[in-house]
Amino acid sequence: MSTTTATPDGATKPRARDSLRKPAFWNFGGLFFFYFAIWQLAFTFLSRWLETEAGMSHGNIGLLNSVMAFTAFCLQPFYGFIQDKLGFRKNLFAFVVLVGAMMGPFFAFVFTPIVNANQVLGAVVGGIFLSLTLNAGVGIVETFNERNARANGFEYGHVRLFGSVAGATASLVGGFIWASNPDNIWWAGTFSAIVLGVLLFVARTPKPGEPGYAAVSGDADGGARTKVSLATVRELLTNRSFVGFMVLMFGTAALYDVFDQQFPNYFAQFVTGGIDSQVLFSRVVFVQILLEAVVMIATPFLINRIGAKNGLLLFGLVLVVRVLGSAFFTSTEMLIVWRLLAAIEMPLMLISVMKYLTRMFDVRISATAYMLGFNMAKQIGIVIFSWAFGAAYDTIGFGHSYIVMGVVVVVVTIVASVLMRDDRRHALPDGTPAPEGASA
Repeated sequence: MSTTTATPDGATKPRARDSLRKPAFWNFGGLFFFYFAIWQLAFTFLSRWLETEAGMSHGNIGLLNSVMAFTAFCLQPFYGFIQDKLGFRKNLFAFVVLVGAMMGPFFAFVFTPIVNANQVLGAVVGGIFLSLTLNAGVGIVETFNERNARANGFEYGHVRLFGSVAGATASLVGGFIWASNPDNIWWAGTFSAIVLGVLLFVARTPKPGEPGYAAVSGDADGGARTKVSLATVRELLTNRSFVGFMVLMFGTAALYDVFDQQFPNYFAQFVTGGIDSQVLFSRVVFVQILLEAVVMIATPFLINRIGAKNGLLLFGLVLVVRVLGSAFFTSTEMLIVWRLLAAIEMPLMLISVMKYLTRMFDVRISATAYMLGFNMAKQIGIVIFSWAFGAAYDTIGFGHSYIVMGVVVVVVTIVASVLMRDDRRHALPDGTPAPEGASA
């Protein structure tokens, strides 16, 4: 016999096992799976491909990642505004899919000739292209699926674990693809985007007048709809907790990505025994993301108990351990251990981010809050840190750069912890946001 819990709008919220019976759960899980297959293929193999196949320097690889982040930073205000206006419509998501489907042709016929002519120009063009699907596009995917998860009554964290399973699968399969022909990594991304497009086409989203639409959009009878405007944005940007949240994302979520960008090149320096370092690394990532999927199942319950703010601070702590550990303990075995710690980091960050935003700020502008607070703040950090640390790797080496990185994470985490207010009084016992004016 299944049980349910009540949400603030009076609807019922099924438990995890009830979600498995819903076709929508598997459809949106499929969207996460094939999108993050593209994501994982790109970020697991990009830096190594750029170095070994395209012949780019570490500094220019860092520049490409900075351009990706800067492009996303410029797009986030428009993406958030447009997606909140679109609500459940799929237009922006479809654009992300279309660009992803062009990944194979782009790297085969456009990027490589440009890099051969000029590495800096190639970094700029490649960064802009990749950002449309990855750094900028991920916000559309996350907020679209999170909104539909709430509308359909299942836990975002549970449907999001499909992305973790995709990451593990893509890392393992990508290792075999890499061993046969590294260039085929990008054609595998094109294939995933085509399947993603089919799943997006058949996905059913709530329509006006349906319970799920009213619960999430604020269009229920008698309900006042929050309008997305410049005043809304200004109000968010002057909110102390939102500022603290942005500071934290700037210095932790950004450095999580920056640290991973060229870690495969660092890892390759310590691999012995004749094995292909990239193949070994892909297998390590496979195990890491399988563990991540397991942790993802339990993380929503943990965050409901300790609070999203504490979950984010715990994420920062684990990141510090991983970065500094990689600087001081550099045997192949220990580097594998540090990489596996990411299985704890990612679920803590993802679930805590979504729960903090939906508890502390108006859920009807969740896309705007996510784009500004998470994606834009993160992209600013990536713009600054990718190029800076890319150059640092060439000058002072990876180990010393990681020590500096760890210090930055510690400082921003302390500052953010002072600014951010505790979210637990804004949540009901099951973790859903409390109604306005109510205390949990």
